[in-house]
Amino acid sequence: MKYPAISTIDQVVPELAHFDTVIDVRSPSEYAEDHLPGAINCPVLNDEERVQVGTLYKQVGSFEAKRLGAGLVAMNISKHLATTLAQKPREWRPLIYCWRGGNRSGSMAHILAKIGWPVTQLDGGYKAYRNLVNQQLAGLVDGIQWRVLCGPTGSGKSRLLNCLEKMGEQVLDLEGLACHKGSVLGDIPSQKQPSQKYFETLLWEKLRTFDKTKKVYVEAESKKVGNLRVPESIMTNIREAACISLEPSIEYRVQFLMEDYPHFIQQPEKLNRQLDYLAHLHGKEKIQQWKEWAHAGTIEKLVTDLLQLHYDPAYNKSIRRNFVQFPHATCIQLARLTEENLQQAADFIRKNT
Repeated sequence: MKYPAISTIDQVVPELAHFDTVIDVRSPSEYAEDHLPGAINCPVLNDEERVQVGTLYKQVGSFEAKRLGAGLVAMNISKHLATTLAQKPREWRPLIYCWRGGNRSGSMAHILAKIGWPVTQLDGGYKAYRNLVNQQLAGLVDGIQWRVLCGPTGSGKSRLLNCLEKMGEQVLDLEGLACHKGSVLGDIPSQKQPSQKYFETLLWEKLRTFDKTKKVYVEAESKKVGNLRVPESIMTNIREAACISLEPSIEYRVQFLMEDYPHFIQQPEKLNRQLDYLAHLHGKEKIQQWKEWAHAGTIEKLVTDLLQLHYDPAYNKSIRRNFVQFPHATCIQLARLTEENLQQAADFIRKNT
């Protein structure tokens, strides 16, 4: 075969796992917004250089822009060959792509092929991939046998999903993919949420691996997880599915949440900033009281009040309105939210639901 080979997105997707490296040669900001699953970033033009070439193209002309761009691209490819790609063996098989499968990926693919590597360039580039995700995402949920874990805040749904996954069950962890715990207090310290497009890439990648002859477990979520929107097709399917209701006591939920959100206990000012978002629902006087409890270290009392006055009423209203099979849910009483109890609940769920 002559290299670089040019392959369409329909040809590439079934082979994605067989490429040794998927290389996105776009700029760092383009890569950060979204990229093919598992791709690394080896930009042939960084963000500043891309603007520089584009400005020259508009203000002077295509020849001058291409001349400048070619020099920058050659220099950057040389750097990648001396660093990231320096130890790749002769049989190394990379897939290269840029925005539309044009000059940026073509330049990298041409040089790597001349060296002797069996290179494939993605025809249509990232744009072709993104179009495929948009086309396929809705259809991938058809026929999935969802089992929806329901339960008020602090009932251990995410940890139960983790137990099920460790037991070999299929799981769609929306909060895990979104890097968020799904409420106004759900920001995870030191973790930034992905972009909407990359969240959809993660969903597409996960959904296409599911065996539709087997159940898939998912947590009951609202339409948004933090700042990210769950695609309508996924939400519609999940909200029509069979439900499993977790019912631990409020005392154990409070203890569980205090263990799960240690950053708010250690840094009450962060908690208080988030509480401001609830002022329109509970009034400034109640918010001020909660803030005082946070600063005083009266966390157990604060968490109990938040559950009883905010989270539980919102959950009870939402779950019955949105999840049509919730009235027929399998109920699981959890005496305590220990790892052992959650594993026992997971074992019961996988055998009886």
